[in-house]
Amino acid sequence: MQATKEEMCAFFDCQDDTLERWCKRTYHKGFSEVFKAKRELGKMSLRRSQMKMAETNPTMAIWLGKQYLGQKDNRDLNVRQTISQEAIAAVEEFMEDDTEGEATTED
Repeated sequence: MQATKEEMCAFFDCQDDTLERWCKRTYHKGFSEVFKAKRELGKMSLRRSQMKMAETNPTMAIWLGKQYLGQKDNRDLNVRQTISQEAIAAVEEFMEDDTEGEATTED
């Protein structure tokens, strides 16, 4: 659900100290500790759903992963290197052609 403490209090129509006491009585931990543990379970559930959803909707699966699981696109350095090498080769070829043109004009 990923609801905040304030949202939970609004939903249950209670004060935050009531929610805190309930967490201590039920889990023997404060709200922050309980929330952190339950959030991790939610992430596991999301990962399972993401894998199932990826079978039919990879775009949504990718978006969810980026939003909630800290996933990101990996940049392929090989593509950049290839483009850079091609650009360097083109400049070198241009410079060679330009140098040859200067040599023939001086003759």
